[in-house]
Amino acid sequence: MQGIQRGLRILEVVAAHQPVGVGEISRISELPKSSVQRVLRALADSGWIRTDGETHTRWTLTSRMLVLAGSAAADRGIREAALGPMRELGGLTGETVTLQVPDGPFRMVLIERIDCRHPVRTVNRLGATSPITATSTGLAVLALMSDDEAERVLARPVQRLTASTITEPRLIRTELAQVRTAGFAVNRGQNRDGVCAVGAAVIGPTGSPVGGIGLSLPDSRFDVRRVPWWARQVRAAAAAVTAALAD
Repeated sequence: MQGIQRGLRILEVVAAHQPVGVGEISRISELPKSSVQRVLRALADSGWIRTDGETHTRWTLTSRMLVLAGSAAADRGIREAALGPMRELGGLTGETVTLQVPDGPFRMVLIERIDCRHPVRTVNRLGATSPITATSTGLAVLALMSDDEAERVLARPVQRLTASTITEPRLIRTELAQVRTAGFAVNRGQNRDGVCAVGAAVIGPTGSPVGGIGLSLPDSRFDVRRVPWWARQVRAAAAAVTAALAD
């Protein structure tokens, strides 16, 4: 039982921080490096994780794990409902469209992506996770959570990912209030340098946010004057997914 628990804990760390090295996994999981290395080898031999091919070994999930995660009923339902609106949004805007869902209370995970037609595009792998406070879809989801849920998130220190990452809870609360009023969120390099996004929340049948539709583009094509139009299209796509889930 202890071995299973360790394996699951290490899988969770890899999923949340990939690509990640043995030392960081050991620190986060609070397990000895020797134990971590044994578990990593076993998981790799079973096809659940792999190295990223760099000089200093770091670990990532394989497609096997992503397929397993994608088979979850809730994620499968929202993915199927979202594919049509996502393709339409991509056709209208010419930009990359993403679908993210909460991965626990603190992070969002990318479960579907429609790539844009431009040679210069933003790319993030399926299964990648990001702090809920650092993405447009995450902020859109967080803005519609209950006050208690939001405060639980804000009580935890926010990691600074770029120079633009907002880490102060007071400023995040202000941004969340603006998102609630506008119905969408904007991310200008808060999660990844050079990447901008506009996102809106998808609401589940119970009335709670279950994910978000995002429009992602490089900052070289981001024009603040186009944000209102982008936001209307993203909100319409998210509303279409919300309606499909309610049927």
